[in-house]
Amino acid sequence: MQFESVSEGGFARVSERDLDFTALGRALWRKKWSVFGPAIAVAVIAFVVVNALTPKYKSEARILIEPRENAFSRPDADKTGERGQFDMEAVTSQVQILTSRDLALRVIKDLKLADRVEFDGLQKGVSVSNLVLGLFGLSKDPRQLTAEERVLAAYYERLNIVAIEKSRVIQIEFQSSDPELAARVANAIADAYLNLQQQAKQSQTRSASQWLAGEIDRLREKVGAAEQRVEDFRAQSDLYAGPNSSSLVSQQLSELTTQLGAARAQKAELDAKSSKIRGMLKSGKQVESADITNSDLLRRLVEQRVTLRSQLSEQSASLLGLHPRIQELSAQINALDAQIRGELERLVRSIENDAAIAAERIETTSSALDKVKRQLAGSTVQDVQLRALEREAKAERDLLESYLAKYREATARDSLEAAPADARIISRATVSNLAAFPKKGPIILIATLAMLFLAAAFVISGEILGGGGPVLPRGGTATLGNAAIAAFNSFRRSKPVPAPAPMRPAAASSSMQIADLAQTLRNSGESAGRITVAGATRNVGTTYTAIGLARALAQGARVVLVELAISAPNLSVMAVDPDAPGLADLVRGTANVGDIITRDKFSRVHLVGVGRVGGEGAAILSSARVATTLEALARSYDHVVIDAGAVPEMAVESLARLAPRAVLVADEITHPAAIAARERLLAAGFTEVIIFPGMPPGPHTVSGPHPSAA
Repeated sequence: MQFESVSEGGFARVSERDLDFTALGRALWRKKWSVFGPAIAVAVIAFVVVNALTPKYKSEARILIEPRENAFSRPDADKTGERGQFDMEAVTSQVQILTSRDLALRVIKDLKLADRVEFDGLQKGVSVSNLVLGLFGLSKDPRQLTAEERVLAAYYERLNIVAIEKSRVIQIEFQSSDPELAARVANAIADAYLNLQQQAKQSQTRSASQWLAGEIDRLREKVGAAEQRVEDFRAQSDLYAGPNSSSLVSQQLSELTTQLGAARAQKAELDAKSSKIRGMLKSGKQVESADITNSDLLRRLVEQRVTLRSQLSEQSASLLGLHPRIQELSAQINALDAQIRGELERLVRSIENDAAIAAERIETTSSALDKVKRQLAGSTVQDVQLRALEREAKAERDLLESYLAKYREATARDSLEAAPADARIISRATVSNLAAFPKKGPIILIATLAMLFLAAAFVISGEILGGGGPVLPRGGTATLGNAAIAAFNSFRRSKPVPAPAPMRPAAASSSMQIADLAQTLRNSGESAGRITVAGATRNVGTTYTAIGLARALAQGARVVLVELAISAPNLSVMAVDPDAPGLADLVRGTANVGDIITRDKFSRVHLVGVGRVGGEGAAILSSARVATTLEALARSYDHVVIDAGAVPEMAVESLARLAPRAVLVADEITHPAAIAARERLLAAGFTEVIIFPGMPPGPHTVSGPHPSAA
């Protein structure tokens, strides 16, 4: 970096100097054994330590949580559909069961882990490390724990149970210095868990059986009493039941209603028949009816008439009408017709008599039906009471039958085989031949690399802090640092001190100065959110500096460049929309904040021009709306860079309140105009002033077209 900063107290700080990494590399190579020696020593120590540690082997078993009952072993209450799947909370609950104390004690007892020195270290005496740690309160004294607590602590230290994500599988891991024991313990935990689930189900079934047995005995008494009350009330109220469990009165009503309907239908049919036959007789038409054909006498008479008519037709073909044979046949036919008519009249009278009998039956049945209706109406209240008693008895009977069915199911399932656990082992633990701890290769490598980097860091720190060659850059940067220190001393004595004339930077050097200035402002944190760029005088490159600084900051942040150089506005030529309104238009109320923001043609920087000022420059700078707009921009952007123009022409007090951190652009940092401008800025309230070498116009300053120098 090639600029200096002056604060209110008059302190100027010289920037950090670049590092020569080539020189650092040579220094590291010179002291290579200071780096590789400790790393090799640590590698040897790590190798000895990991080989001295007791290896531990790990085995794992896996359990799948799922319902094991099928349609044949499932209770009737659950046979309507498949049982719901286990959610993650249920799987987590099963993990807690696997780590429960009761299950741990069962495994410890079955495998006799308490007899092993690995699980009860007190069998070989108390180690010095345990005594020291217990003395300082870093661990519990094993002598103060019971044997069960010591074994449980060692058991849980070696146990790891994990629910595999996005599945219903639980993984059981166990470590031990004995690989065979590690596999046995993992499998024993899985078996004990399944057995514990089966026993829990069996216990539930037995408890349900005992409770149901007591309830069944009680319900039997209640059902018997309820049915007895029904029978007593039926006998008392004379409401006897028929074959279909309905009352006799109701059955009589139903039967009489059926008989009445049949009698009415019969009478209507007989009346229709008699009326039809009489109508045929009066009209002289030939009578044809099923009742006639069913009469044997009428059937014979009709057959004789048919025979005679046939003979008459045959004789008429050869004989005249006055022939005796023709007359004889005609007389016989007339006699048969008269006989048929008489028989029909007798039949009609018989039908009418049957209709009269049906009418009497209707009347008798109707009377009996009315009597039954009156009797049924009188027993309505009692019948309602009887039905209530019957419903109560039926409810008690249904409950008793359901309890009996459940009791039979519970007694049938009262065995471990009939109560499968809602889990199964999908992978049993096997004996491992590879130690899970320690991982010798990774431990030695990590320790060696850590020591290698640590030793290298010590060497580099010693070279830098010792003031050796790697710190100072190659080139003329030191000359600029001496000039800054001389300028600082002149400020302290308030007298100009001769100093070497500052060099005019080349294109690459100017870009590096801008980049260093931007990095310095980034490192300043939130205090660099609002930056005022001002020139000690006009034509020192203030606008170029503001543009270059904004573009450098925009490489990693959101930046807006605001133009407040009222006397010499230049930023519009850099904007995508040169005719966009500016702050002056915003103050007048002819534009809003969204209208005055435009873009830089050649970067990501947003631009806010001053707009059409006219003769209202002072009013614009002192406007409260400008202060509010800058406050809003500061909240929306990471950096707000203000091009304020030359110090003699700007309202320093107003800008000190808006953006209290300043970059002062000057041709010569020891020039009286630069000193005067700095003192004026500090007196106006700027908290910090960074003096920056001026950037005259030219193609090397910033990319893109350039406005005239401010």
